Amino acid sequence: MSKRITMKIVLACSLLMTGLLGTVIGSSSKASAATPESLDLLSYGKDYIGTPYSYGAAEGATTAFDCSSFVQYVFDKFGVELPRTSISQAYTGQKVDKGFLSVGDLMFFSTLGGGISHVGIYAGDGMMLHASSSKGVTVTSMETNYWRDAYVSARRVL
Repeated sequence: MSKRITMKIVLACSLLMTGLLGTVIGSSSKASAATPESLDLLSYGKDYIGTPYSYGAAEGATTAFDCSSFVQYVFDKFGVELPRTSISQAYTGQKVDKGFLSVGDLMFFSTLGGGISHVGIYAGDGMMLHASSSKGVTVTSMETNYWRDAYVSARRVL
């Protein structure tokens, strides 16, 4: 084998290893099992399933929610203060890679074609608890094309 080909192989392997190592070291999230607190939070949030959706719902109101008021309300009951809007909530906590989601993580979506416009709570097994404009508070699969295509990012605040 020529020296030039050997150097190319060594260089390619070095770049591959650097990229893999950088991914492992640079990842800001780690796999995290559901905690008793996150399971309690999810259970508490599920008590509101069926509550109607109302865009711009008042902070602290429980007769109707929009997506971010629901998330804010549920987390507040567990001592976590969150901003009122989904856009602001998207900058709270620690970034989590989609492959490392844990129950209780906030998930953000672009449903209007621009920036972040929706937030939900990861419920495990590819499901999210959220206030849907069509169904009110509900649990929905994130595996549909709609949610998979709209997904932007996730944050851990617990």
